Amino acid sequence: MKKHFSIGVSIFASVLLFALPARPLRAQTDCLSCHGTPGMTDASGKSVSVDGDKFHASIHGSLKCTDCHANVKGYPHPANAAQVDCSTCHADEASGLAGSVHAKASAGAPGAPGVGATGSPEHPCLSCHGDPHQIVPRTDPASPVYPLNIPKTCGACHGNPALAKQHGLTNVYGLYMDSIHGFAVSREGLLVAANCTSCHGSHGILSHTNPQSPTYRTNIPNTCGKCHVGINEQYQAGIHGKAVAAGNQNAPVCTDCHTAHTILEPTSAEFRMQSTPVCGNCHRDKFSTYRDTFHSQLGLLGGYVQTARCWDCHQAHEILPARDPRSPIAPANLITTCGKCHIGANASFVQYQPHANPRNRRLSPALYFIRLFMNLLLASVLTFFLIHTVLWLVRSHLARSNGGKHA
Repeated sequence: MKKHFSIGVSIFASVLLFALPARPLRAQTDCLSCHGTPGMTDASGKSVSVDGDKFHASIHGSLKCTDCHANVKGYPHPANAAQVDCSTCHADEASGLAGSVHAKASAGAPGAPGVGATGSPEHPCLSCHGDPHQIVPRTDPASPVYPLNIPKTCGACHGNPALAKQHGLTNVYGLYMDSIHGFAVSREGLLVAANCTSCHGSHGILSHTNPQSPTYRTNIPNTCGKCHVGINEQYQAGIHGKAVAAGNQNAPVCTDCHTAHTILEPTSAEFRMQSTPVCGNCHRDKFSTYRDTFHSQLGLLGGYVQTARCWDCHQAHEILPARDPRSPIAPANLITTCGKCHIGANASFVQYQPHANPRNRRLSPALYFIRLFMNLLLASVLTFFLIHTVLWLVRSHLARSNGGKHA
């Protein structure tokens, strides 16, 4: 009898609870009385527990729960509460995100920002900022968007081989971490070192094909120039920078010489050894003549790192034509330029032609005939000894045929 009475009371209490109007919430007290319970999950098994201490220490700790969960007016509340609209407070960030490449990628593609691994919708902001109840200012070292943590946060997707293949992306995380910028972040802990957001932005990230993007080709010098101010001024004053400013899309920008992510220390041996072929990608005629010179052969065959490369003579950023009196290759400046390596260089020494073309009779007639003579001499010597060797083999064969007697 008592058992039936207890069951009846429970049923009556449940009916009464849901029949009565929802009681107004005393957020956060009422909310945390349930959601502050560790291990609490919803019907789908998703955790709905909130660590009260971490929430109160977060940037949102001063807010009421209903400030974000606006559709929750009392309890019991609907089992599936509406998704929080961060744009209520963060309108500018939401507007930027809506027009970004991440918003386009989030259109149902599993693993994209705002989409779970199975393709189920998630809140896009949480992909980068983490648990909404534990968000701390970006100046806090614990924040996923703290400058030193941003590469790892972005790398969760852009360092994932499966996602990179799915979306046709380059796995740039590893490339960045091995670069001079990555070393500065991971090894030196430099807050001013360039991270992902320094070049791509944070919310309104656009494709590099969009003219409004900071990584659009003609915008790259000014993007890099935010940190490398002096170098950007030199570049803009040089022939390359002026060509870009004039609308020449083929003129080189920073990433053509330094790459976008695998950026090396310019004074390193690896960078010096590959710098000349980089210039040769555009200046193919000059590169072919340079390869024939002593400077090139010393580097290619001897592996000598300090031999003269293109930018040792032409400068690296403020590159000027020879007709400009400020250019290091202007006739009046050649002794000084060559003298940086060749102590005691004089007017006779600088008559050396670093890009002489011995294949062009019109431009270099003396070198053309010298090359022709040497090639003919070499061919004649080789031909003579080839004939000599053939005749010697024939003679040896005849000698063996005659029982060892010479023919």
